[in-house]
Amino acid sequence: MNQEGPMGEILLINKPVTWTSFDAVKKVKWVKRAKKAGHAGTLDPLASGLLIICTEKQTKKINLIQDAEKEYTGTIVLGSTTPSYDLETEVNERFETNHITKSMVDAILPTFTGEIMQAPPLYSALKVGGERAYKLARRGSEHKLEKRSVTIKEFEITDFTAPYIRFRVVCSKGTYIRSLANDFGLALGSGAYLTDLVRTRIGEYRLENAITPMDLQKELRPDN
Repeated sequence: MNQEGPMGEILLINKPVTWTSFDAVKKVKWVKRAKKAGHAGTLDPLASGLLIICTEKQTKKINLIQDAEKEYTGTIVLGSTTPSYDLETEVNERFETNHITKSMVDAILPTFTGEIMQAPPLYSALKVGGERAYKLARRGSEHKLEKRSVTIKEFEITDFTAPYIRFRVVCSKGTYIRSLANDFGLALGSGAYLTDLVRTRIGEYRLENAITPMDLQKELRPDN
């Protein structure tokens, strides 16, 4: 589902795992021969799903689009933590999970909905003193990122098969699902990290209407 025209396009891309958001923008810019292109909301390399890329004059809509609420699905694994809160780094601590029941999980859910305070992961693209936080973290720097207010509109557990929790989240701009996973494990008296994440919606735009970067290339440049 693309909005085409001489003024540029709004492209819905299904970003693959391991691709950076910049990789997807670069691919679109090359295929479309666009002078300007940008994405409306970063997706981590280990996350997949909906990435909206705007070209030419449609780039003026980026801020409006990325301010819209987001929906994600994913998996949290209980009993371990990683420094990055996901699979980018190795497990650094292990915890008991035998005490965790479905009723415990259901009981803490309300504390993770509404307006909450959340600290971004140390392995994030936020800047600290002019440098990306993840670069500092990879060098072993003990920097700190302040907590900030985010809104969790919906947080639903779709399956609980210990130690795995499948979930669906609807949240505001700026929410880190990796931090949500980490904090959820702490609230259960254990640890947790994110093992997979898919962005399924940004505002009115949905993943089912997106195409992959490679599909885009085949559709528009079949000779390459």
